[in-house]
Amino acid sequence: MSDKYVAYVSTYTYGDDYGIRVYDVDLEQGKLTEKDKVQITNSSYVTITHNRKYLYSITDFGVEGYKILDDGTLDFLGKASINGMRGCYLSTDYNDKLLFVAGYHDGKITVLRLENDGTFGGITDEIFHKGWGNMAERSFRPHVSCVKMTRDNKYLCAADLGMDYTDVYEVNHTTGKLKLVDIIHSDQESAPRHIKFSKSGRFMYIVHELGNTIDVYDYSDNNGNPEFERIQQICTLNEYHASGSAASALSLSNDYRYLLSSNAGDNSVVMFKIDDNSGELSKLFCLPVSGDYPKDVALFPDNKHLVSLNHESNTMTFFSVDTEKGLIVMNQKEIKVDKPNCIIFHKLPR
Repeated sequence: MSDKYVAYVSTYTYGDDYGIRVYDVDLEQGKLTEKDKVQITNSSYVTITHNRKYLYSITDFGVEGYKILDDGTLDFLGKASINGMRGCYLSTDYNDKLLFVAGYHDGKITVLRLENDGTFGGITDEIFHKGWGNMAERSFRPHVSCVKMTRDNKYLCAADLGMDYTDVYEVNHTTGKLKLVDIIHSDQESAPRHIKFSKSGRFMYIVHELGNTIDVYDYSDNNGNPEFERIQQICTLNEYHASGSAASALSLSNDYRYLLSSNAGDNSVVMFKIDDNSGELSKLFCLPVSGDYPKDVALFPDNKHLVSLNHESNTMTFFSVDTEKGLIVMNQKEIKVDKPNCIIFHKLPR
Protein backbone atom coordinates (compact mmCIF):
# COMPACT_ATOMS: atom_id res chain seq x y z
CA MET A 1 0.00 0.00 0.00
CA SER A 2 1.40 3.40 -0.98
CA ASP A 3 1.58 6.20 1.56
CA LYS A 4 -1.25 8.72 1.60
CA TYR A 5 -0.90 12.38 2.55
CA VAL A 6 -2.92 15.45 3.27
CA ALA A 7 -1.70 19.05 3.11
CA TYR A 8 -2.62 21.86 5.49
CA VAL A 9 -2.64 25.38 4.08
CA SER A 10 -2.93 28.35 6.44
CA THR A 11 -4.16 31.72 5.21
CA TYR A 12 -5.08 35.19 6.27
CA THR A 13 -8.86 35.72 6.43
CA TYR A 14 -9.62 39.17 5.08
CA GLY A 15 -12.79 38.05 3.31
CA ASP A 16 -13.19 34.43 4.36
CA ASP A 17 -13.72 32.85 7.79
CA TYR A 18 -11.80 29.69 6.88
CA GLY A 19 -8.13 30.15 7.75
CA ILE A 20 -7.01 26.50 7.42
CA ARG A 21 -7.76 24.31 4.41
CA VAL A 22 -7.16 20.56 4.28
CA TYR A 23 -6.28 18.96 0.94
CA ASP A 24 -5.97 15.37 -0.23
CA VAL A 25 -2.61 14.91 -1.95
CA ASP A 26 -2.28 13.12 -5.31
CA LEU A 27 1.43 12.27 -5.41
CA GLU A 28 1.35 10.83 -8.91
CA GLN A 29 -0.16 13.96 -10.45
CA GLY A 30 1.28 16.49 -8.02
CA LYS A 31 -2.23 17.69 -7.26
CA LEU A 32 -4.21 18.94 -4.25
CA THR A 33 -7.97 18.48 -3.82
CA GLU A 34 -9.76 20.31 -1.03
CA LYS A 35 -11.47 17.99 1.45
CA ASP A 36 -12.18 20.24 4.45
CA LYS A 37 -11.78 23.73 5.83
CA VAL A 38 -11.56 25.13 9.35
CA GLN A 39 -13.01 28.36 10.72
CA ILE A 40 -10.16 30.31 12.30
CA THR A 41 -9.13 33.96 12.11
CA ASN A 42 -5.88 34.80 10.27
CA SER A 43 -4.15 31.45 10.59
CA SER A 44 -0.87 32.79 9.26
CA TYR A 45 1.29 29.85 10.34
CA VAL A 46 0.75 26.26 11.49
CA THR A 47 2.97 23.55 12.94
CA ILE A 48 2.55 19.83 13.59
CA THR A 49 3.92 18.11 16.69
CA HIS A 50 6.78 15.67 16.24
CA ASN A 51 4.54 12.77 17.30
CA ARG A 52 2.25 13.81 14.39
CA LYS A 53 -0.84 13.88 16.63
CA TYR A 54 -1.62 17.60 16.92
CA LEU A 55 -1.61 20.76 14.84
CA TYR A 56 -1.22 24.24 16.30
CA SER A 57 -2.01 27.52 14.60
CA ILE A 58 -1.47 31.23 15.00
CA THR A 59 -4.68 33.23 15.33
CA ASP A 60 -5.53 36.84 16.11
CA PHE A 61 -6.43 35.85 19.66
CA GLY A 62 -3.31 33.79 20.43
CA VAL A 63 -3.00 30.13 19.42
CA GLU A 64 -5.40 27.29 18.68
CA GLY A 65 -4.86 23.54 18.88
CA TYR A 66 -6.36 20.65 16.89
CA LYS A 67 -6.20 16.88 17.07
CA ILE A 68 -5.29 15.33 13.72
CA LEU A 69 -7.82 12.59 12.92
CA ASP A 70 -6.96 9.45 10.95
CA ASP A 71 -8.30 10.91 7.70
CA GLY A 72 -6.29 14.12 8.19
CA THR A 73 -9.20 16.34 9.19
CA LEU A 74 -8.89 18.44 12.34
CA ASP A 75 -10.80 18.30 15.64
CA PHE A 76 -10.68 21.50 17.72
CA LEU A 77 -8.95 21.09 21.11
CA GLY A 78 -8.91 24.61 22.47
CA LYS A 79 -7.23 27.98 22.36
CA ALA A 80 -4.87 30.00 24.53
CA SER A 81 -3.75 33.60 24.86
CA ILE A 82 -0.11 34.54 24.31
CA ASN A 83 -0.58 37.71 26.36
CA GLY A 84 0.60 39.99 23.56
CA MET A 85 0.21 40.94 19.92
CA ARG A 86 -0.52 38.25 17.33
CA GLY A 87 2.33 35.85 16.58
CA CYS A 88 3.88 35.05 13.23
CA TYR A 89 5.51 31.63 13.77
CA LEU A 90 5.24 28.72 16.19
CA SER A 91 6.93 25.38 16.87
CA THR A 92 7.24 22.73 19.58
CA ASP A 93 10.19 21.16 21.36
CA TYR A 94 11.04 17.58 20.37
CA ASN A 95 9.16 16.14 23.35
CA ASP A 96 6.02 18.07 22.36
CA LYS A 97 5.75 19.46 25.89
CA LEU A 98 6.40 23.14 25.08
CA LEU A 99 5.02 25.44 22.40
CA PHE A 100 7.09 28.45 21.33
CA VAL A 101 5.49 31.47 19.64
CA ALA A 102 7.42 34.20 17.82
CA GLY A 103 6.05 37.75 17.95
CA TYR A 104 6.94 39.88 14.94
CA HIS A 105 4.96 42.92 16.01
CA ASP A 106 6.01 43.12 19.67
CA GLY A 107 9.39 41.38 19.51
CA LYS A 108 8.28 38.76 22.03
CA ILE A 109 8.81 35.04 22.59
CA THR A 110 6.01 33.25 24.42
CA VAL A 111 6.41 29.73 25.84
CA LEU A 112 3.32 27.65 26.66
CA ARG A 113 3.06 24.27 28.38
CA LEU A 114 1.41 21.47 26.36
CA GLU A 115 -0.51 18.68 28.09
CA ASN A 116 -0.35 15.00 27.09
CA ASP A 117 -3.72 15.26 25.33
CA GLY A 118 -2.53 18.21 23.21
CA THR A 119 -4.42 20.86 25.15
CA PHE A 120 -2.78 24.02 26.44
CA GLY A 121 -1.34 24.51 29.90
CA GLY A 122 -0.30 27.96 31.07
CA ILE A 123 2.36 30.35 29.85
CA THR A 124 5.73 29.37 31.33
CA ASP A 125 7.89 32.24 30.05
CA GLU A 126 7.70 35.54 28.15
CA ILE A 127 10.78 37.27 26.77
CA PHE A 128 10.87 40.62 24.98
CA HIS A 129 13.79 41.32 22.67
CA LYS A 130 15.20 44.81 23.14
CA GLY A 131 17.36 47.24 21.20
CA TRP A 132 17.55 49.21 17.99
CA GLY A 133 18.43 47.80 14.59
CA ASN A 134 20.18 49.37 11.63
CA MET A 135 17.26 50.03 9.30
CA ALA A 136 15.46 53.37 9.33
CA GLU A 137 12.16 51.83 8.16
CA ARG A 138 10.29 48.70 9.29
CA SER A 139 13.26 46.80 10.72
CA PHE A 140 14.50 49.37 13.20
CA ARG A 141 13.28 47.46 16.27
CA PRO A 142 12.93 43.83 17.42
CA HIS A 143 10.84 41.54 15.21
CA VAL A 144 11.06 37.88 16.29
CA SER A 145 10.35 36.04 13.06
CA CYS A 146 11.11 32.39 13.90
CA VAL A 147 11.62 30.10 16.91
CA LYS A 148 13.20 26.68 16.32
CA MET A 149 14.74 24.06 18.62
CA THR A 150 18.09 22.45 17.91
CA ARG A 151 17.55 18.77 17.13
CA ASP A 152 19.23 17.66 20.37
CA ASN A 153 16.34 19.50 22.09
CA LYS A 154 18.71 21.67 24.15
CA TYR A 155 18.47 25.17 22.68
CA LEU A 156 15.82 27.41 21.19
CA CYS A 157 17.05 29.59 18.31
CA ALA A 158 15.05 32.79 17.84
CA ALA A 159 15.67 34.75 14.64
CA ASP A 160 15.16 38.50 15.04
CA LEU A 161 14.55 40.09 11.65
CA GLY A 162 14.77 43.62 13.00
CA MET A 163 17.98 43.22 14.99
CA ASP A 164 19.97 41.09 12.49
CA TYR A 165 20.77 38.36 15.00
CA THR A 166 19.53 35.00 16.28
CA ASP A 167 19.33 34.59 20.05
CA VAL A 168 20.12 31.14 21.41
CA TYR A 169 18.31 30.13 24.62
CA GLU A 170 18.92 27.16 26.86
CA VAL A 171 15.56 25.51 27.55
CA ASN A 172 14.65 24.24 31.00
CA HIS A 173 12.14 21.55 30.09
CA THR A 174 10.91 21.23 33.68
CA THR A 175 10.05 24.87 34.27
CA GLY A 176 9.58 25.96 30.64
CA LYS A 177 11.98 28.87 31.20
CA LEU A 178 14.52 30.23 28.71
CA LYS A 179 18.06 31.42 29.45
CA LEU A 180 20.05 33.40 26.90
CA VAL A 181 23.39 31.65 26.26
CA ASP A 182 24.55 32.85 22.82
CA ILE A 183 23.89 35.34 20.03
CA ILE A 184 24.48 34.57 16.34
CA HIS A 185 25.09 37.79 14.42
CA SER A 186 23.97 38.01 10.80
CA ASP A 187 25.21 40.59 8.31
CA GLN A 188 23.88 44.08 8.96
CA GLU A 189 20.55 44.86 7.30
CA SER A 190 20.18 41.22 6.18
CA ALA A 191 17.04 40.45 8.27
CA PRO A 192 17.17 36.77 9.39
CA ARG A 193 13.72 35.32 8.77
CA HIS A 194 13.44 31.52 9.09
CA ILE A 195 15.58 28.66 10.45
CA LYS A 196 15.90 24.98 9.54
CA PHE A 197 18.16 22.19 10.78
CA SER A 198 19.59 19.27 8.82
CA LYS A 199 18.37 15.75 9.54
CA SER A 200 21.43 15.02 11.67
CA GLY A 201 21.00 18.32 13.52
CA ARG A 202 24.62 19.27 12.85
CA PHE A 203 23.85 22.03 10.34
CA MET A 204 21.63 25.08 10.69
CA TYR A 205 20.25 27.15 7.80
CA ILE A 206 19.08 30.75 8.21
CA VAL A 207 17.40 32.58 5.32
CA HIS A 208 17.70 36.38 5.26
CA GLU A 209 14.79 38.38 3.92
CA LEU A 210 16.56 41.59 2.91
CA GLY A 211 19.97 40.05 2.21
CA ASN A 212 18.46 37.37 -0.05
CA THR A 213 20.98 34.90 1.35
CA ILE A 214 21.08 31.64 3.26
CA ASP A 215 23.80 31.22 5.89
CA VAL A 216 24.91 27.69 6.75
CA TYR A 217 26.24 27.00 10.25
CA ASP A 218 28.02 24.03 11.76
CA TYR A 219 26.43 23.46 15.19
CA SER A 220 27.87 21.59 18.16
CA ASP A 221 27.28 21.52 21.90
CA ASN A 222 30.46 21.75 23.95
CA ASN A 223 29.55 20.71 27.50
CA GLY A 224 26.55 23.00 27.69
CA ASN A 225 28.02 25.72 25.47
CA PRO A 226 26.40 25.90 22.02
CA GLU A 227 28.81 26.72 19.21
CA PHE A 228 27.75 27.94 15.76
CA GLU A 229 30.35 28.41 13.01
CA ARG A 230 29.28 29.95 9.70
CA ILE A 231 30.64 27.78 6.90
CA GLN A 232 28.77 29.10 3.85
CA GLN A 233 26.71 32.00 2.57
CA ILE A 234 24.77 31.53 -0.67
CA CYS A 235 22.40 33.82 -2.59
CA THR A 236 18.74 32.90 -3.13
CA LEU A 237 18.62 34.84 -6.44
CA ASN A 238 20.06 34.60 -9.92
CA GLU A 239 22.61 37.20 -10.99
CA TYR A 240 19.76 38.71 -13.00
CA HIS A 241 16.75 39.37 -10.80
CA ALA A 242 13.99 41.84 -10.04
CA SER A 243 14.86 44.76 -7.81
CA GLY A 244 13.34 44.90 -4.34
CA SER A 245 13.33 41.15 -3.87
CA ALA A 246 12.83 39.63 -0.44
CA ALA A 247 13.57 36.03 0.52
CA SER A 248 10.54 34.50 2.21
CA ALA A 249 10.12 30.75 2.59
CA LEU A 250 12.55 28.12 3.84
CA SER A 251 11.55 24.47 3.59
CA LEU A 252 13.22 21.07 3.56
CA SER A 253 12.21 18.08 1.47
CA ASN A 254 10.81 15.10 3.39
CA ASP A 255 14.10 13.21 2.96
CA TYR A 256 16.22 16.28 3.91
CA ARG A 257 18.12 16.12 0.60
CA TYR A 258 16.89 19.48 -0.69
CA LEU A 259 16.35 22.96 0.72
CA LEU A 260 13.98 25.47 -0.90
CA SER A 261 13.40 29.17 -0.54
CA SER A 262 11.30 31.73 -2.38
CA ASN A 263 11.92 35.29 -3.52
CA ALA A 264 9.08 37.80 -3.34
CA GLY A 265 9.43 40.62 -5.85
CA ASP A 266 11.49 38.37 -8.08
CA ASN A 267 8.60 35.87 -7.72
CA SER A 268 10.87 32.86 -7.97
CA VAL A 269 11.65 29.61 -6.19
CA VAL A 270 15.22 28.50 -5.53
CA MET A 271 16.18 24.90 -4.84
CA PHE A 272 19.44 23.67 -3.34
CA LYS A 273 20.93 20.21 -2.93
CA ILE A 274 22.36 19.54 0.55
CA ASP A 275 25.73 17.84 0.93
CA ASP A 276 25.21 15.29 3.72
CA ASN A 277 28.83 15.44 4.90
CA SER A 278 29.60 19.17 4.75
CA GLY A 279 26.07 20.57 5.06
CA GLU A 280 26.84 23.01 2.26
CA LEU A 281 24.33 23.95 -0.43
CA SER A 282 24.63 23.77 -4.21
CA LYS A 283 22.06 25.64 -6.28
CA LEU A 284 20.01 23.53 -8.71
CA PHE A 285 17.81 26.30 -10.10
CA CYS A 286 16.07 29.62 -9.44
CA LEU A 287 12.95 29.88 -11.61
CA PRO A 288 9.60 31.78 -11.78
CA VAL A 289 6.58 30.53 -9.82
CA SER A 290 3.85 32.07 -12.04
CA GLY A 291 2.41 33.99 -9.11
CA ASP A 292 2.93 37.15 -7.09
CA TYR A 293 4.75 37.20 -3.73
CA PRO A 294 5.44 33.51 -2.95
CA LYS A 295 5.19 33.33 0.86
CA ASP A 296 5.87 29.58 0.99
CA VAL A 297 7.11 26.87 -1.35
CA ALA A 298 7.35 23.14 -0.75
CA LEU A 299 8.25 19.91 -2.49
CA PHE A 300 5.66 17.16 -2.49
CA PRO A 301 6.88 14.13 -0.47
CA ASP A 302 8.02 12.40 -3.70
CA ASN A 303 10.41 15.28 -4.61
CA LYS A 304 8.89 15.21 -8.12
CA HIS A 305 6.38 18.03 -7.69
CA LEU A 306 6.40 21.50 -6.17
CA VAL A 307 3.77 23.96 -4.94
CA SER A 308 4.10 27.72 -4.50
CA LEU A 309 1.77 29.74 -2.25
CA ASN A 310 1.43 33.13 -3.91
CA HIS A 311 0.17 35.58 -1.31
CA GLU A 312 -0.62 38.61 -3.47
CA SER A 313 -2.10 36.82 -6.49
CA ASN A 314 -4.19 34.58 -4.17
CA THR A 315 -3.11 31.36 -5.86
CA MET A 316 -1.28 28.09 -5.44
CA THR A 317 0.72 27.10 -8.53
CA PHE A 318 2.01 23.58 -9.25
CA PHE A 319 5.07 22.28 -11.06
CA SER A 320 6.78 19.05 -12.04
CA VAL A 321 10.41 19.00 -10.86
CA ASP A 322 13.43 17.59 -12.68
CA THR A 323 16.31 17.73 -10.20
CA GLU A 324 18.81 16.32 -12.72
CA LYS A 325 18.16 19.01 -15.34
CA GLY A 326 17.39 21.74 -12.81
CA LEU A 327 13.97 22.50 -14.28
CA ILE A 328 10.38 22.98 -13.16
CA VAL A 329 7.40 22.85 -15.54
CA MET A 330 3.90 24.00 -14.63
CA ASN A 331 1.76 20.86 -14.66
CA GLN A 332 -1.82 22.00 -13.97
CA LYS A 333 -4.11 24.94 -13.41
CA GLU A 334 -3.57 27.15 -10.42
CA ILE A 335 -5.87 26.90 -7.39
CA LYS A 336 -7.44 30.06 -6.01
CA VAL A 337 -6.77 30.60 -2.29
CA ASP A 338 -7.08 33.95 -0.52
CA LYS A 339 -3.77 35.11 1.04
CA PRO A 340 -2.05 31.72 1.45
CA ASN A 341 0.91 31.79 3.83
CA CYS A 342 2.09 28.32 4.87
CA ILE A 343 1.79 24.67 3.77
CA ILE A 344 2.60 21.42 5.60
CA PHE A 345 2.35 17.87 4.20
CA HIS A 346 1.24 15.17 6.65
CA LYS A 347 1.43 11.41 6.12
CA LEU A 348 -1.73 9.56 7.15
CA PRO A 349 -1.57 6.39 9.26
CA ARG A 350 -2.02 3.20 7.24
